[in-house]
Amino acid sequence: MTFDRLGRFAVRRRWWIVAAWAALLLLAIPFAPRAPAALSAGGFILDDLESARAKQVLRDELGVEPSAFVLVYTSEALTAGTPDWLAAVAEATRDVATAPHVTRVLSHAVAPRQVSADGRTAYDIVFLDLPPDDSPDAIPMVAERLREVPGLTVRIGGGPAFYGDVQEVTESDLQRSELISLPLAALALLLVFGSLVAAGIPLAVGGAAVLVALAGIFVVASLTPMSIFVLNLATLLGLGLGVDYSLLMTSRFREELAHRDGPDRVAEAVRVTVVTAGRAVFFSGLTVLLGLLGLVLFEFMILRSVGIAGAIVVGLAVAAAVTLLPAILAIVGTRIDALAVRRVAVEPGADGPWARLARRVMQRPVAVLVPTLAVLLVLGVPFLHVRFNAPDATILPSSVPSREAYDVLVREFGEGEFAPLVVAVRTTGDATTAGNLASLYDYSRRLAADPRVSRVASVVDVDPRLTLAQYQLLYASPGGPPDRFVSASLEATTKGDLTAFTVVTPFGPNRDEGRALVREMRAATGPLAAPEGVSVLVGGGAADVDDVVSRVWADFPRSAGFIVVTTFLVLFVLLRSVVLPVKALVMNTLSIVASFGALVWIFQDGNLSVLLGFQPLGFVETTQPVIMFCVLFGLSMDYEVFLLSRMKEAWDRTGDNTEAVARGLERSGRIVSSAALIVVVVAGSFAFADIVLIKALGVGVAIAVALDATVVRALLVPATMRLLGRWNWWLPARLERALRGVLPRSEAEVEAAVR
Repeated sequence: MTFDRLGRFAVRRRWWIVAAWAALLLLAIPFAPRAPAALSAGGFILDDLESARAKQVLRDELGVEPSAFVLVYTSEALTAGTPDWLAAVAEATRDVATAPHVTRVLSHAVAPRQVSADGRTAYDIVFLDLPPDDSPDAIPMVAERLREVPGLTVRIGGGPAFYGDVQEVTESDLQRSELISLPLAALALLLVFGSLVAAGIPLAVGGAAVLVALAGIFVVASLTPMSIFVLNLATLLGLGLGVDYSLLMTSRFREELAHRDGPDRVAEAVRVTVVTAGRAVFFSGLTVLLGLLGLVLFEFMILRSVGIAGAIVVGLAVAAAVTLLPAILAIVGTRIDALAVRRVAVEPGADGPWARLARRVMQRPVAVLVPTLAVLLVLGVPFLHVRFNAPDATILPSSVPSREAYDVLVREFGEGEFAPLVVAVRTTGDATTAGNLASLYDYSRRLAADPRVSRVASVVDVDPRLTLAQYQLLYASPGGPPDRFVSASLEATTKGDLTAFTVVTPFGPNRDEGRALVREMRAATGPLAAPEGVSVLVGGGAADVDDVVSRVWADFPRSAGFIVVTTFLVLFVLLRSVVLPVKALVMNTLSIVASFGALVWIFQDGNLSVLLGFQPLGFVETTQPVIMFCVLFGLSMDYEVFLLSRMKEAWDRTGDNTEAVARGLERSGRIVSSAALIVVVVAGSFAFADIVLIKALGVGVAIAVALDATVVRALLVPATMRLLGRWNWWLPARLERALRGVLPRSEAEVEAAVR
């Protein structure tokens, strides 16, 4: 037996194993703190989306810069356009144009639309030669070149500044969560075990897994792009699962040690612990790993990197639990309960509180099942009106510089000014021929006439006073238009058969009106369809958001199907039942649906926003439910494995379904609840995060795990298992013969083989 050999090896080579992990930790220490710097804040776009292809075409053929940010100027004493204002701005930004990666600056001095109505606010657009995901690198170099000028405030805003601030605030959030969660997790372990030694071991093993995992993430991030958002999730999973698995193993070791005597009692207790609890940990980790691998199937960097990082973390948590922990237990031995602060029963009794609860539930299964099910479904109802959108500066606290700049710009200019639609328009032949100019002129006027459009900028919108005939005459002039302004506009927007339209709307990129406009512009027919002989690629603003939302949810069924099928197969092999895996999948889905409803109710609708300290978003970030589904499916199944493996053990011994449920819940209830408490504490610590997305992820995971470990495991599971009776354990004889020899049937067989 593999786990039997592993247990024997852990006892025999305990000092070598500890030394190997110590060496691994020493190697990890220099790299783990560098993980945040290797991560990036982007990853929300794909090159094959239409919005991305539109920008790429304009970059390749017209030389449009890939990214830009804004310098926002405000003053109470100076007025834009006056000599004093211009002198102050010139002094403050004297060295900006020569900063690395800056290609040009579009000054408000030549663009009146970049000055507010009261003249107290203006902005310049600074273009960069860096792609969007790398653009935050330019911000510090620009910031250090800005000079302080009395009476003038300069802020840096826009995408590059936003992503840079996300990275910085994420690191701060992680440090805060660790300061909160570690002491609380230690306290929870102390309450569970009652001794400092027993409580300290799981915490040490979990901490070791996190440290090595962060170093591993640094190495992977050095080879392939990884999102900054993996940082918090890695800590959540690494610390939560690392401690959970160690908790399960340590608890089982104390049980085995309690009913053994003789000189070999420690070695035997460790061996049996690895064979039984180690086996459960392996399969539990496998179910979590499968959930996270579902994220790897997405093409978006943010989702893929979360899946990769999660797989690294879970793999190391399992490895530490089945190698490092048994070695430490073999060394500590009977001193496991040293430095006791309270007395805790090592082994649960046959009729403890969890068994009594299970029997009460099974006496009236329908009366428990119906209202409990109704409560979970009601909690999930808010998800029916969910709105999916992309993150913007509102996910940051109002005190962050890029958020301050965003608020000033939106207040003075409106949110649509900074998220225009950028359209790559391709004509049949040169865009400046008379026929093509007529088509472009008609297309521009139809767009401008739409009430959702503020204005259109294009080769046929240089001067509103010009007619179509005048544009045709201008562009037909030998050597190009004689007017320098018109000539410059033509050079910037048009080359051959390609021309760029900029469509400005009053709406931000997350507004439904803007996304509806994008879909109508892309339609083959309708009032906003491109003219005959003209093709368009619509990008920017709402187009980016609409494409991302559509692609994420188009790909989700594939990932969800992979997770469901593979998890079913793992549980089927482990539990030797066709029914139990299906029931487990349904139970998991219920707790996840309830947490999704809470996510919408709290973060989209804004309930509890004052208590949790955030500004309501009005939407749910697109990737968040996907990440939560994959993470929670694995976490919930993690506890299901702990619970059902104990129930199966009792079933194989007694053949009594009711007794199996009661005994299984009694033996696993306290440990599952304690393990869930650790995850709730770690996830709940992210409620203090400044970034709303991290706050929402932490709160969502904490709610789901709390519901799963209490309502679902304590009420729904006993009720449904009582109603299903012997059908819980049904396995066709043909399948039983096929599985024979693959794995022992249950922990009962395992224990019989090793005792």
